[in-house]
Amino acid sequence: MPENGQNTEDVYERVRGAILDGDLAPGAVMSQVVLAEELGISRTPLREALRMLQSEGLVEGEPNRRVRVAPMTAEDLEQLCVMRVTLEAEALRLSLPTITSEDIARLEGHMAEMAHYADEKDYRRWTVPHHKFHRTLTEHAGVRVNFVLAQMFDHAERYRRLHIGQGPSAWATPQHRDILDACKSRDGDKAAALLAGHLARTGLEVSELLEPGYDPVNLKAAVVDAGGELPKQRT
Repeated sequence: MPENGQNTEDVYERVRGAILDGDLAPGAVMSQVVLAEELGISRTPLREALRMLQSEGLVEGEPNRRVRVAPMTAEDLEQLCVMRVTLEAEALRLSLPTITSEDIARLEGHMAEMAHYADEKDYRRWTVPHHKFHRTLTEHAGVRVNFVLAQMFDHAERYRRLHIGQGPSAWATPQHRDILDACKSRDGDKAAALLAGHLARTGLEVSELLEPGYDPVNLKAAVVDAGGELPKQRT
């Protein structure tokens, strides 16, 4: 692979993308030398990029300069979902009073794109309007809030891909429609509750895929605290 993007930020984005896309498998262990060779990048910016990714929780340090991609676990997913449910539901409540007619129109457009790509089962294209939909819901809550939410959204990508492949409600377009309708009626509590339930459904379904029988008690409590309802368990 030809060398390109040798500054730390470029290397960080390349390695981060490889982790989130699954090109670097969860739990994979490799030396920095091998990783640099496989990605065609220099080792000096790679070391800095790995420190950034370690602080982000996507890689773990190993003795002898080895790197371990953070594994995917039910416990890690639960923590991520608790943070998203708690912050994203509140951010929607804060954002809704200043959501404009133009914002609603953009949300409708994102919904239409999501529905189209869901029908096509085109995940790579579907995820673009999906991300825009979630960020449009909360964009008036503030730059710092949305920076954290965008990072958590990215961290959920590996779990989202597992859900798309196997989860029973993976594409979930009707849930997004219910959230948007609540926003259109300016019902902040209902919109936040629906969003919390939507995020919890994904978390519970993927948790069952990762570790059948795992009981995410903290996630369940976070949903209730956000005013949402826990999805009924499938039998």
